[in-house]
Amino acid sequence: MTPQNELRLLLWPGPDGKPCYLSTDDSGGYIARLADNIEAEQLGMAADLVEQVPAVLGDWDARPEKVRRMLTELTGALRDVLRVANSRGHLLAVSERQS
Repeated sequence: MTPQNELRLLLWPGPDGKPCYLSTDDSGGYIARLADNIEAEQLGMAADLVEQVPAVLGDWDARPEKVRRMLTELTGALRDVLRVANSRGHLLAVSERQS
């Protein structure tokens, strides 16, 4: 098993909304691959959302509900991207220490 300081932060919360971590020596295991796939999906969705922003912000006739929905979706996407960055940054730091 992975030592405590080398746990991978997963993108979904554990019980009570607390962070969920993966401890494994198998980076190709089912949960690790699932986390990789979810990360890729979240990053792709965030990129798609960012591409839609100029159209909404450039539409002076856009209803406030549409702008609010865009901001809500952007906030969620940013939260996901930050969690991915935090998780990957931790993995990079662990990898560099092992080199």
